Amino acid sequence: MGHEIRADYDQMYLLPPSVEDWVPQDHPARFIREFVDSLDLGEMGFRVSKCEVGRPSYASDLLLKVWLYGYFSKIRSTRSLEKACRENMGLIWLTGMNTPDHNSLWRFFHNHKAQLKEIFKQTVQVAAKCKLIGMVVNALDGTRIRATSCSRGVVKSEGLEKMLEQLDRSSADFMTEIERREQEEIGEYRLPPSMHSALRRKSQIQKALKELEESEKQSVHHREPEARFMKNGRTLDLSYNAQAVADKDNGIIVAQDVINEGTDNGQLVPMLDQVHENVGMVAQESLADTGYYSSSQIGLAEARSYDVLVNPPPKEIAAQGPETSPYHTLRFVYDEQNDCCICPHGQRLVYVKTKVRGRNRNEFRVYQCREYRTCPYSGQCSRNKRGREISISVHQAVIERQRAKRNDPEKKRLLALRKAIIEPVFAWIKRHMVFDRWTVYGLGGVTAQWSLVCSAINLKKLYKHWKSERVVLERP
Repeated sequence: MGHEIRADYDQMYLLPPSVEDWVPQDHPARFIREFVDSLDLGEMGFRVSKCEVGRPSYASDLLLKVWLYGYFSKIRSTRSLEKACRENMGLIWLTGMNTPDHNSLWRFFHNHKAQLKEIFKQTVQVAAKCKLIGMVVNALDGTRIRATSCSRGVVKSEGLEKMLEQLDRSSADFMTEIERREQEEIGEYRLPPSMHSALRRKSQIQKALKELEESEKQSVHHREPEARFMKNGRTLDLSYNAQAVADKDNGIIVAQDVINEGTDNGQLVPMLDQVHENVGMVAQESLADTGYYSSSQIGLAEARSYDVLVNPPPKEIAAQGPETSPYHTLRFVYDEQNDCCICPHGQRLVYVKTKVRGRNRNEFRVYQCREYRTCPYSGQCSRNKRGREISISVHQAVIERQRAKRNDPEKKRLLALRKAIIEPVFAWIKRHMVFDRWTVYGLGGVTAQWSLVCSAINLKKLYKHWKSERVVLERP
């Protein structure tokens, strides 16, 4: 006769259950444990405690397993991780029933920000060793992610100075009270907890003021002076720009970084340098969007033998349209041999000066028309009273080769794949992992957090192949 299954809370076991049997053999926790155990954490710079006295501390490998499994499972805050170590079976098994508190977890993150980028590098090298990275085609892009501080806290320098004055007055009042107590020998002389908080805030404000002095910004957030206003869809928010390079074969992220500039201009070569550092080579072709288009960056990429395909800027696309002005810059022919430009009517524009512009310090040679006073087309060609000027990049030959390469039908089809390679990575991070806002402060903090996010993405992809035994991890 059938019966309902109910929990028997009085059941006794002859032998205690083994922790090893609490999770299946293909559980992600086992994969995370194997991955961390395969690393030489001491060589990577993680702290290894050797103290024989005092209260024992949590080992770096245990805390790293908690952080990686947390990001793997969309558990990111230290308090949520602390709770999960008591309730989540995967973490209970992974920690061996140890329960690190949120302070221990936060100190580990704070003290190992640089090492977390090395963890990401290890995920790339494991993927390369298991031949999950083809390095035939890579695609790079950036995505803006909102800072943990909101825009309401942004103030100008006058506001920061006023806040600093208020804190100085509070500090003076505290010090007066301490001196009075000391003279009267009343109570303790230590600073109260509120004073420690005020001193930390004062340090933040001083850092924000220094940031304002060193930059051209008019306002800053006192808790997050490194954040910048960036456009996120239809809004303008305090944000950081997260960069990533993905491989075409399995979508493995092979390079990542975070910058506090709203544009990707200037990041092409730095990101490819990181790919070379992580993998030992760059892809046969690296694809990038218009934001990465820079004559100096494309020239530097060619000098380092990096093959790149970069979408053209809007002005170049517009110049190829049927209604383009006959006097568009691209209608002028650059004659490198004679060091001049030829206008659509055959007139020469001579070299007059060299100028540098933009954050990338792009260098341009400027050519000017000398026949504009007698030219019947001068009014249509330019409104400049000194005649038409054309700026030619010193990397013009490289730009021309890039343009010819981009016009090749096969390369056009290849460049069209860029979105399909890199955009799903950002979509997965922002939608599936629900990571659309940083939860830590400062450029150093968000860089470490982005390393964890990208490591989790790579580990998820490696985990699928680990289950099929294509990925094998060995202890050092």
